Amino acid sequence: MTIDYTEIGKRIARRRKALGLKQSEVEEKAGLGQKYLSNIERSISIPSIEVIMKLAYVLNTTPDEFLIGTLDSNDEEWRKIAELLRPLNSNQLNLAHNFLIWLSEQDI
Repeated sequence: MTIDYTEIGKRIARRRKALGLKQSEVEEKAGLGQKYLSNIERSISIPSIEVIMKLAYVLNTTPDEFLIGTLDSNDEEWRKIAELLRPLNSNQLNLAHNFLIWLSEQDI
């Protein structure tokens, strides 16, 4: 599977604009550096999992909307998982990511 960072940037920009927010507002709320969001939206910079989580929180959505382009706002299970992931630090998010990869490979 190839990750399309151009599409991820477009999805983030689309969500931000739908909420009527400026890049600087989102950067401030997410604790990002100046112009970093612009670079992500134009696929100049590749966001980390931690940054995607912060953006999802600030833009009131789940990371899957940015990563794979889907969001079912009625799906409470996804919302519960997103809420559990939001307060995690970068090390914890990396561990969660690795666990999810391992779990997806299991024949359960």
